[in-house]
Amino acid sequence: MIYLFTDGSSRGNPGPGGYGAILRFGQHEKELTQGFRLTTNNRMELLAVIVGLEAINRPELPITVVTDSKYVVDSVEKKWVFNWLNKPDFGKKANEDLWRRFVKVYKQRTVQFRWVRGHNGHPENERCDQLAVHSATRGPLLTDEGYELIERQRA
Repeated sequence: MIYLFTDGSSRGNPGPGGYGAILRFGQHEKELTQGFRLTTNNRMELLAVIVGLEAINRPELPITVVTDSKYVVDSVEKKWVFNWLNKPDFGKKANEDLWRRFVKVYKQRTVQFRWVRGHNGHPENERCDQLAVHSATRGPLLTDEGYELIERQRA
């Protein structure tokens, strides 16, 4: 069993943001983190899961994703994202670019989700929060091209 702990953060919504993830397989552990100059909290929550899943090079092993994001957990567990895919207006959904990326990697793995309450003393969730906040406040920050492209189109 592989465990993927995740969290996302943005300083303002939108604003500078980041994600943090911890991959754990037995005694092996790896931290993943990155900051972006302009993004949203939900994008960072989702991106943390995507990047973590993409980093797993043993897709045959079952994965448990532990996150405080009801946005991500409900979208997957309640099958909302899979229903959205079949609708003609899916391209208008928030974070459509990331959801397409998520579904691609999700379908290649056996994944279950576990929701934990954020900022409630869960050690791995607290560490992921630290990683996310830190990456959002230090440079260089990357461009969240999916988000900024959408914002330019709306302007």
